[in-house]
Amino acid sequence: MYEKVNPAHPDKIADRIAGALVDLAYSQEPDPRIAVEVLLGHHVCHIIAETSTHLSAEDIEGIVHRIAGNLALDYTEVAQDVHLSNNQRDGFRCGDNGIFKGMCITPEQQELSGIARSIYERYPTDGKYILDGDRLILCQSNAPSDELRELYPGAEVNPLGDWTGGTDVDSGATNRKLGPDMADGITGGGLHGKDLDVSVNVYAFLKAQETGQPVEFCCVIGDDTVDGRPYSEIIEICRNYIRSVGGFEKFAEWGLV
Repeated sequence: MYEKVNPAHPDKIADRIAGALVDLAYSQEPDPRIAVEVLLGHHVCHIIAETSTHLSAEDIEGIVHRIAGNLALDYTEVAQDVHLSNNQRDGFRCGDNGIFKGMCITPEQQELSGIARSIYERYPTDGKYILDGDRLILCQSNAPSDELRELYPGAEVNPLGDWTGGTDVDSGATNRKLGPDMADGITGGGLHGKDLDVSVNVYAFLKAQETGQPVEFCCVIGDDTVDGRPYSEIIEICRNYIRSVGGFEKFAEWGLV
């Protein structure tokens, strides 16, 4: 059983904005310290950023309008907590307590991810989908249900009828769709908008795919190693993965699955 949402879902729009702001920070510093939370909907986008590098309101407004449309911007920027900042002063260390799990992607997850991407190519609007064994449920906005039934015979399509979706009828928030983004690997940690905290999640995911076995890691604030590797090496593995998919904004479109 697996659920997937597409990049136009309001929660994913929030993830994409957070990712774009992290990308912006990296364009200004090689190793910024930044955490971004986004809450949007009903014509307003609220953003709080804890960041070591200043992000201009003009740049942020451009990102929000490009990804989410002409929403009013409410932006708050603060410096990183002094204790967390000092923790990273002499090198990369874990910035929070966390339990991280990496799981192999299942055939069902691969199948639904492929369906979601295929539908989004045709209808780049708000959509969410579930695959439960042989049962496929497609909820896709701004798409005639009859067309979807022709494309996917036997699927349950828009159970309440055709709909419009989007941020004017729903709200979105960062990391609210961790289940669809991390599948069976979901833990308490986030993925979007937190550049260092995401590193161990990505590392655990990649190791599970490489070994074909579930993996679990625990780290606490100040740790300089994870899985016997220097934390700086974990960050570099994540950095290379994020670069390979086109940056944090592109990563936020679909997550790890």
